[in-house]
Amino acid sequence: MQRKEQLTQWLSQLYPDQTFTLAPASADASFRRYFRASFADRTLIVMDAPPQHEDCKPFLHVGKLFEDAGVQVPHVYAQDLAQGFLLLSDLGNTTYLQAFKQDSAGPLYAAATDALIKIQLASRENELPAYDAALLRRELDLFPEWYIAKHLGVTLSEKQKNKLEEVFGRIIANNLAQPKVYVHRDYHSRNLMRIENPGPDQLSPGILDFQDAVYGPITYDLASLFKDAYVKWEEPEIIDWLIRYWEKARAAGLPVHADFGEFYRDYEMMGAQRHIKVLGIFARLYHRDGKDGYLKDMPLVMDYLRHACVRYIDLKPLLNLLDELAPQTKQEGYTF
Repeated sequence: MQRKEQLTQWLSQLYPDQTFTLAPASADASFRRYFRASFADRTLIVMDAPPQHEDCKPFLHVGKLFEDAGVQVPHVYAQDLAQGFLLLSDLGNTTYLQAFKQDSAGPLYAAATDALIKIQLASRENELPAYDAALLRRELDLFPEWYIAKHLGVTLSEKQKNKLEEVFGRIIANNLAQPKVYVHRDYHSRNLMRIENPGPDQLSPGILDFQDAVYGPITYDLASLFKDAYVKWEEPEIIDWLIRYWEKARAAGLPVHADFGEFYRDYEMMGAQRHIKVLGIFARLYHRDGKDGYLKDMPLVMDYLRHACVRYIDLKPLLNLLDELAPQTKQEGYTF
């Protein structure tokens, strides 16, 4: 309650002659919270990011990069970094995940990849932290620590550890070999907002939760977008959307692979890295932070991972390990 009182006082100082009401807008997996401030003529969003837990500077830096690239992110109207408050434009209530229920996914995904291409075209080295081998590895290590050891309660044998190490090495080698661009790192249906826009970019999404952006593999955000932990699409649809992105990216001069098959393999290997990480993160959110809402999303993430492991021989040792760890999750068709 003390934080909300501080926030209200800060807003009152910014707008001394205006009345407003505050209501929760959303929260995320971190310590950040969001409130919607409703004034007589407009609404604004206030980010509450306690400075002892959260640093607002990456959000401000990435937001400026993305805004300059021509995509829609929350515009910053005021900031108080000492208190951890930001006053932002309001991109509405409707996420892509919610919009899928009434809108066709095709045009929404076309708009999302158009926005992604704008971000990728604006990429410059040394503006964002590198998605390097050390970071890729730290993310992968969440899987044995939190998913295998904590969630499954399994201690790996030396042979199993070696299997995992072998696959991790192959995944990282592929990821590092990919062309590098700005990577949002969580570009999916809960972080893209369906908003009405005037002009030619009518469906252009509002983009949220970009503060962890890095400079890294070009397929990462596509794996986030189309292998979404919160919504599943049929593979022919996904391939169609990916081809459309690939064609637009090539026309725009982005360094995507000239052969779609090779590009798709990079996308699959990047997806494997992400899903291994996400399984670890979801397990950690449950066991460490008491957030059980992510448990229901684990089966879909595992499904994505298993399908990639079936398709690529470089990932087969991981498929074997998954079957050893939880044979009851082995599904019909997951065999060579």
